[in-house]
Amino acid sequence: MSSCYKLRGHYGGPQSFATQSRLIKPSDVALPAWYSIEMVATGLTYPTGMTFDEQGTPYVTESGYAYGEVWLPPRLLKINADGSTTQVAAGDKNGPWTGAVYHNGFFYVSEGGELEGGRILRIAKDGKTTVLVEGLPSMGDHHTDAPIVGQDGYLYFGQGTATNSGVVGPDNYNYGWLKRYPSFHDIPCKDIELAGQNFTSDNPLTEAKGDKAITGAYLPFGTPSQPNQVIKGAVPCSGAVFRVPLQGGPLELVAWGLRNPFGIAFSPENKLYVTDNGYDTRGSRPGYGSGDVLWAIEPGQWYGWPDYSGGQPMNTEDYETPDKDPKFLLAKHPNSPPKPVAVLGVHSSSNGLDFSSNSQFGFQGEAFIAQFGDMAPEVGRIYGPVGYKVVRVNTNTGEITDFAVNKGKTNGPASEMKHGGLERPIAVKFNPSGTALYVVDFGVMPMTEQGPAPKQQTGVLWKITKTTAK
Repeated sequence: MSSCYKLRGHYGGPQSFATQSRLIKPSDVALPAWYSIEMVATGLTYPTGMTFDEQGTPYVTESGYAYGEVWLPPRLLKINADGSTTQVAAGDKNGPWTGAVYHNGFFYVSEGGELEGGRILRIAKDGKTTVLVEGLPSMGDHHTDAPIVGQDGYLYFGQGTATNSGVVGPDNYNYGWLKRYPSFHDIPCKDIELAGQNFTSDNPLTEAKGDKAITGAYLPFGTPSQPNQVIKGAVPCSGAVFRVPLQGGPLELVAWGLRNPFGIAFSPENKLYVTDNGYDTRGSRPGYGSGDVLWAIEPGQWYGWPDYSGGQPMNTEDYETPDKDPKFLLAKHPNSPPKPVAVLGVHSSSNGLDFSSNSQFGFQGEAFIAQFGDMAPEVGRIYGPVGYKVVRVNTNTGEITDFAVNKGKTNGPASEMKHGGLERPIAVKFNPSGTALYVVDFGVMPMTEQGPAPKQQTGVLWKITKTTAK
């Protein structure tokens, strides 16, 4: 879940967190010829991910936390044949639950850990819960992300960063966590050497008028850095992909230098891919025009955060804002970052990811990505709504094509377009046979003068199938 500042304001609607009715009309969604979409379940509250058991029964995670400092119990729900839900398990006030995967009789759930740190949970069908991993650095802007099981018997998952671009600032106070955890900051996965760049900002932690704070990268708010200062690496760390044995054990670093690797999937060729949310135009070190990306993950690689965007250096005019220059934070870089498979829309919040593996569905071998949509006016300038759809990516060419998008002359969420289509797709998942693509739709979340105002019981689970052989 990611966000952005816009020239346009919020898109209207009640400016509160209250429940709001939602029109559901599948015919308002445009699809390629021969494909159809239907509603499977509705009335969900902040759904984030899904999985299937051995019978092909779908299960959905409800976040329990949403930007805007909304706190509810996170839940794992079974979706019954009639669209009703049955609770399998619920968590405490430590959401968001960002996704789940089912394997050999157990659900593995990523608990985002906004209050107490991220965890990986193993949940039996009777709801009994065991903590597999804990103590993940998730109390900041981004969280512990959705898991997947590899053929090697390991559970893989992403871990987001604490900040937008490596420096704690007043924007993190607005997100709520700087006040709770004033010493929290990003943690590198390996030793790094700082360039000594420092950033002066207002100090929201004091009541003194005009009080300023000077903050360096990878350090607590109000702590300046020094040139050539070494920050020791640690695991767990910020902005990385990890793996852990399914039975539990030591946490292993797979790759780092990522910002928010929300979506994760293996291709039919068993290649690991992640989606990564780009920089926002906010905070003490904003970056302009940074697109979300799709990465092919190579073990041991550093992917460029906080000094590169999609393989391109941030200290160039391409990413400058009128009053900020995103200079390099690191004196030395671990390696030259790879090039992404594809660069997606700026502030599209390209999140959940899965691959088509069945020729009956079509587009076999291509990646399908859910785009949550921008969160104006929080973190960047754009001229119209971005995201709010499902796209497919040819990983050989990098070509991106709309797959499921709301009908209309302009783009945007259904509530803005005044119809019953997609609102905020956050995850996609093919059923076990690969014949249907399920889309998890987070629900209605207007952006108000005070920030996000997500609506309860407006989440939807959609199902897309191919109706006739082309």
